[in-house]
Amino acid sequence: MLKKRKTEVYALGQHISMSAHKARRVIDQIRGRSYEETLMILELMPYRACYLIFKLVYSAAANASYNMGSNGANLVISKAEVNEGTTSKKLKPRARGRSFPIKRPTCHITIVVKDISLDEYIDTDYLTWSKNPKSKWKNKYTAMAYHDMYSNGGVWDKK
Repeated sequence: MLKKRKTEVYALGQHISMSAHKARRVIDQIRGRSYEETLMILELMPYRACYLIFKLVYSAAANASYNMGSNGANLVISKAEVNEGTTSKKLKPRARGRSFPIKRPTCHITIVVKDISLDEYIDTDYLTWSKNPKSKWKNKYTAMAYHDMYSNGGVWDKK
């Protein structure tokens, strides 16, 4: 019986006080990139979300280093997603006894890093290691392309 070795580690940031839309425009730029390239992109982008996402990517790499003994050169951002969190609501007093609602949106950010050097299988019957045994059945169309309104040829949006 073949068992795939665990190669993915994640970091989760919950209740980050930022709208999910603003965090998504940064996340879309780093999805699928290597760890070092991601850190350089996040340092140079001019958005407030970059610092928080930088800390999450760094934390995910530290988790991979601690749990699997991975090196930063072998890490790839395999999955990055932003979900909407709770919205805190307050009322601001206005003139003539009226009130005005203030909404503070939050978001949950998940960064999953994958170590590409550990992509091996364990043969539990004979306890031997082997490189991907299903290589002759490899699908030619396994590469995923992410198309959305923010990643148009690698040009950053100017919002």
